[in-house]
Amino acid sequence: MTTTRAGGRHGRPWRAAGAAVVVTMAMIGAGMIGAALKTTPPARPPQPLAQAGPTVSGPAVTATANPPADGQFAEGQPAGQGDVPAGLARSVPTSIEIPRIGVQATIMSLGTNPDGTVQVPPLEQADQAGWYEPGASPGETGNAVIVGHVDSAKLGPAVFFDLGALVPGDTMTVRRADGRPATFRVDSVASYPKTAFPTELVYGPSDRPGLRVVTCGGQFDQAAKSYQDNIVVFATLAG
Repeated sequence: MTTTRAGGRHGRPWRAAGAAVVVTMAMIGAGMIGAALKTTPPARPPQPLAQAGPTVSGPAVTATANPPADGQFAEGQPAGQGDVPAGLARSVPTSIEIPRIGVQATIMSLGTNPDGTVQVPPLEQADQAGWYEPGASPGETGNAVIVGHVDSAKLGPAVFFDLGALVPGDTMTVRRADGRPATFRVDSVASYPKTAFPTELVYGPSDRPGLRVVTCGGQFDQAAKSYQDNIVVFATLAG
Protein backbone atom coordinates (compact mmCIF):
# COMPACT_ATOMS: atom_id res chain seq x y z
CA MET A 1 0.00 0.00 0.00
CA THR A 2 0.99 3.61 -0.55
CA THR A 3 0.44 6.31 2.04
CA THR A 4 -0.72 9.77 0.96
CA ARG A 5 -1.06 12.94 2.98
CA ALA A 6 -4.32 14.86 2.66
CA GLY A 7 -5.21 18.46 3.36
CA GLY A 8 -8.40 19.96 4.74
CA ARG A 9 -11.60 21.12 3.11
CA HIS A 10 -10.31 24.66 2.65
CA GLY A 11 -6.61 24.17 3.14
CA ARG A 12 -6.80 23.15 6.81
CA PRO A 13 -5.62 19.73 8.04
CA TRP A 14 -8.24 17.00 8.20
CA ARG A 15 -10.13 16.88 11.48
CA ALA A 16 -8.09 14.23 13.30
CA ALA A 17 -5.64 13.82 16.16
CA GLY A 18 -2.03 14.70 15.51
CA ALA A 19 -0.36 17.31 13.33
CA ALA A 20 -1.61 15.72 10.10
CA VAL A 21 -3.49 12.72 8.86
CA VAL A 22 -1.46 10.18 6.92
CA VAL A 23 -4.08 8.64 4.66
CA THR A 24 -3.47 5.18 3.29
CA MET A 25 -5.77 5.20 0.30
CA ALA A 26 -7.73 1.99 0.55
CA MET A 27 -8.43 2.06 -3.15
CA ILE A 28 -4.71 1.58 -3.67
CA GLY A 29 -5.01 -1.86 -2.07
CA ALA A 30 -7.62 -4.55 -2.15
CA GLY A 31 -10.24 -2.42 -0.43
CA MET A 32 -11.35 -0.62 -3.59
CA ILE A 33 -11.45 -3.68 -5.82
CA GLY A 34 -13.63 -6.67 -5.28
CA ALA A 35 -11.63 -8.39 -7.98
CA ALA A 36 -8.93 -8.87 -5.36
CA LEU A 37 -11.06 -11.75 -4.15
CA LYS A 38 -11.11 -13.43 -7.55
CA THR A 39 -8.53 -15.18 -9.68
CA THR A 40 -9.35 -12.91 -12.61
CA PRO A 41 -11.61 -9.86 -12.95
CA PRO A 42 -14.80 -10.28 -15.05
CA ALA A 43 -13.38 -8.00 -17.78
CA ARG A 44 -10.96 -5.12 -18.05
CA PRO A 45 -12.75 -1.87 -17.26
CA PRO A 46 -12.62 0.97 -19.82
CA GLN A 47 -9.48 3.09 -19.62
CA PRO A 48 -9.06 6.83 -20.22
CA LEU A 49 -7.84 7.82 -23.68
CA ALA A 50 -4.04 8.02 -23.76
CA GLN A 51 -3.33 11.68 -24.47
CA ALA A 52 -1.04 14.24 -22.87
CA GLY A 53 -1.14 13.71 -19.14
CA PRO A 54 -0.27 16.01 -16.23
CA THR A 55 3.12 16.33 -14.65
CA VAL A 56 3.41 14.33 -11.44
CA SER A 57 6.32 12.71 -9.69
CA GLY A 58 6.75 9.01 -10.25
CA PRO A 59 5.75 6.86 -13.24
CA ALA A 60 3.92 8.28 -16.22
CA VAL A 61 0.15 8.79 -16.38
CA THR A 62 -2.39 8.66 -19.16
CA ALA A 63 -5.29 11.05 -19.39
CA THR A 64 -8.02 12.43 -21.66
CA ALA A 65 -6.91 15.96 -20.80
CA ASN A 66 -4.62 17.69 -18.35
CA PRO A 67 -6.12 17.64 -14.85
CA PRO A 68 -5.99 20.96 -12.97
CA ALA A 69 -2.91 21.84 -11.00
CA ASP A 70 -3.37 22.61 -7.32
CA GLY A 71 -6.15 25.21 -7.12
CA GLN A 72 -6.11 25.77 -10.90
CA PHE A 73 -7.93 24.39 -13.91
CA ALA A 74 -6.85 22.82 -17.20
CA GLU A 75 -6.36 25.31 -20.02
CA GLY A 76 -7.19 28.10 -17.57
CA GLN A 77 -10.90 27.22 -17.37
CA PRO A 78 -13.03 24.17 -16.65
CA ALA A 79 -14.18 22.37 -19.80
CA GLY A 80 -17.00 24.21 -21.54
CA GLN A 81 -17.35 26.92 -18.88
CA GLY A 82 -16.69 30.58 -18.36
CA ASP A 83 -17.27 31.81 -14.83
CA VAL A 84 -17.48 29.10 -12.21
CA PRO A 85 -20.61 29.37 -10.04
CA ALA A 86 -20.34 30.09 -6.34
CA GLY A 87 -20.25 27.11 -4.03
CA LEU A 88 -23.36 25.80 -2.28
CA ALA A 89 -23.85 25.43 1.45
CA ARG A 90 -22.62 22.17 2.96
CA SER A 91 -25.08 19.27 2.56
CA VAL A 92 -24.78 15.49 2.68
CA PRO A 93 -24.87 13.86 -0.80
CA THR A 94 -27.46 11.12 -1.25
CA SER A 95 -26.98 9.81 -4.80
CA ILE A 96 -24.94 10.24 -7.96
CA GLU A 97 -26.06 10.05 -11.59
CA ILE A 98 -23.66 9.74 -14.54
CA PRO A 99 -25.76 9.49 -17.73
CA ARG A 100 -23.00 8.51 -20.17
CA ILE A 101 -22.16 5.32 -18.29
CA GLY A 102 -25.58 4.58 -16.84
CA VAL A 103 -24.69 5.16 -13.20
CA GLN A 104 -27.51 5.91 -10.77
CA ALA A 105 -26.31 4.99 -7.32
CA THR A 106 -26.86 5.90 -3.71
CA ILE A 107 -24.01 7.46 -1.76
CA MET A 108 -22.94 6.51 1.75
CA SER A 109 -20.84 8.75 3.99
CA LEU A 110 -17.31 7.54 4.74
CA GLY A 111 -14.57 8.62 7.08
CA THR A 112 -11.28 7.13 8.20
CA ASN A 113 -10.53 3.87 9.96
CA PRO A 114 -8.77 3.81 13.35
CA ASP A 115 -5.45 3.33 11.56
CA GLY A 116 -6.02 6.45 9.44
CA THR A 117 -6.93 4.65 6.22
CA VAL A 118 -9.82 5.94 4.15
CA GLN A 119 -12.99 3.91 4.48
CA VAL A 120 -14.59 2.44 1.35
CA PRO A 121 -18.04 0.94 0.74
CA PRO A 122 -18.31 -2.70 1.88
CA LEU A 123 -17.77 -5.18 -0.96
CA GLU A 124 -21.32 -6.49 -0.49
CA GLN A 125 -22.47 -2.94 -1.30
CA ALA A 126 -20.22 -2.47 -4.33
CA ASP A 127 -23.15 -1.00 -6.27
CA GLN A 128 -23.02 2.08 -4.02
CA ALA A 129 -20.60 4.99 -4.00
CA GLY A 130 -18.98 6.59 -0.96
CA TRP A 131 -18.40 10.26 -0.07
CA TYR A 132 -15.33 11.20 1.96
CA GLU A 133 -17.14 13.17 4.67
CA PRO A 134 -14.11 14.97 6.21
CA GLY A 135 -13.71 16.82 2.89
CA ALA A 136 -15.99 19.23 1.07
CA SER A 137 -19.52 18.16 0.23
CA PRO A 138 -20.38 18.05 -3.50
CA GLY A 139 -21.22 21.59 -4.58
CA GLU A 140 -19.45 23.20 -1.62
CA THR A 141 -16.31 25.23 -2.27
CA GLY A 142 -13.38 22.81 -2.28
CA ASN A 143 -12.73 19.38 -3.76
CA ALA A 144 -15.40 16.83 -2.86
CA VAL A 145 -14.23 13.22 -3.20
CA ILE A 146 -16.45 10.27 -4.12
CA VAL A 147 -14.98 6.75 -4.32
CA GLY A 148 -16.35 3.42 -5.46
CA HIS A 149 -15.43 -0.11 -6.44
CA VAL A 150 -14.67 -1.10 -10.01
CA ASP A 151 -15.86 -4.70 -9.54
CA SER A 152 -16.55 -7.30 -6.88
CA ALA A 153 -16.42 -11.06 -6.61
CA LYS A 154 -20.12 -11.20 -5.77
CA LEU A 155 -21.58 -8.57 -8.13
CA GLY A 156 -19.08 -8.53 -11.00
CA PRO A 157 -18.83 -5.01 -12.53
CA ALA A 158 -19.47 -2.52 -9.73
CA VAL A 159 -20.69 1.06 -9.54
CA PHE A 160 -17.69 2.68 -11.27
CA PHE A 161 -16.68 -0.11 -13.66
CA ASP A 162 -17.13 2.20 -16.68
CA LEU A 163 -15.72 5.35 -15.07
CA GLY A 164 -12.73 5.42 -17.42
CA ALA A 165 -15.07 5.83 -20.42
CA LEU A 166 -15.97 9.39 -19.42
CA VAL A 167 -14.61 12.28 -21.48
CA PRO A 168 -14.36 16.05 -20.94
CA GLY A 169 -17.77 17.68 -21.21
CA ASP A 170 -19.71 14.76 -19.73
CA THR A 171 -21.88 15.59 -16.74
CA MET A 172 -22.40 14.08 -13.31
CA THR A 173 -25.22 15.09 -10.96
CA VAL A 174 -25.04 14.60 -7.21
CA ARG A 175 -28.34 14.73 -5.30
CA ARG A 176 -28.07 16.34 -1.87
CA ALA A 177 -30.03 16.15 1.36
CA ASP A 178 -31.00 19.83 1.09
CA GLY A 179 -32.80 19.15 -2.20
CA ARG A 180 -30.34 21.22 -4.26
CA PRO A 181 -28.70 18.98 -6.89
CA ALA A 182 -25.12 19.75 -7.88
CA THR A 183 -24.25 19.10 -11.53
CA PHE A 184 -20.60 18.86 -12.47
CA ARG A 185 -18.95 18.98 -15.88
CA VAL A 186 -15.97 16.69 -16.45
CA ASP A 187 -12.71 18.55 -17.06
CA SER A 188 -10.48 15.51 -17.47
CA VAL A 189 -10.11 11.79 -16.78
CA ALA A 190 -6.73 10.35 -15.85
CA SER A 191 -5.18 7.01 -14.97
CA TYR A 192 -2.36 7.05 -12.42
CA PRO A 193 -0.09 4.22 -11.26
CA LYS A 194 -0.87 3.56 -7.63
CA THR A 195 2.72 4.49 -6.80
CA ALA A 196 2.01 8.02 -8.13
CA PHE A 197 -1.44 8.78 -6.77
CA PRO A 198 -2.03 12.59 -7.15
CA THR A 199 -2.93 13.31 -3.54
CA GLU A 200 -2.85 17.09 -3.83
CA LEU A 201 -4.94 17.15 -7.01
CA VAL A 202 -7.58 14.97 -5.38
CA TYR A 203 -7.55 16.01 -1.72
CA GLY A 204 -5.81 19.36 -1.84
CA PRO A 205 -7.57 22.67 -1.18
CA SER A 206 -9.38 24.65 -3.87
CA ASP A 207 -11.19 27.98 -3.92
CA ARG A 208 -13.79 26.60 -6.35
CA PRO A 209 -16.39 23.82 -6.07
CA GLY A 210 -14.94 20.69 -7.64
CA LEU A 211 -15.55 16.94 -7.63
CA ARG A 212 -13.08 14.05 -7.84
CA VAL A 213 -14.43 10.56 -8.49
CA VAL A 214 -11.97 7.71 -7.90
CA THR A 215 -11.85 3.99 -8.64
CA CYS A 216 -9.31 1.37 -9.76
CA GLY A 217 -8.21 0.59 -13.32
CA GLY A 218 -5.35 -0.38 -15.56
CA GLN A 219 -4.00 -3.90 -15.83
CA PHE A 220 -5.08 -6.52 -13.34
CA ASP A 221 -2.09 -7.90 -11.45
CA GLN A 222 -2.74 -11.63 -11.09
CA ALA A 223 -0.06 -12.08 -8.44
CA ALA A 224 -1.21 -9.18 -6.26
CA LYS A 225 -4.90 -9.80 -7.08
CA SER A 226 -5.40 -6.09 -7.68
CA TYR A 227 -5.45 -3.47 -10.40
CA GLN A 228 -2.26 -1.49 -10.94
CA ASP A 229 -3.75 1.99 -11.42
CA ASN A 230 -6.31 4.44 -10.10
CA ILE A 231 -8.72 6.26 -12.40
CA VAL A 232 -9.59 9.80 -11.33
CA VAL A 233 -12.29 11.99 -12.85
CA PHE A 234 -11.78 15.74 -12.31
CA ALA A 235 -14.95 17.84 -12.60
CA THR A 236 -16.16 21.35 -11.81
CA LEU A 237 -19.56 22.60 -10.70
CA ALA A 238 -21.60 23.65 -13.73
CA GLY A 239 -23.74 26.79 -13.90
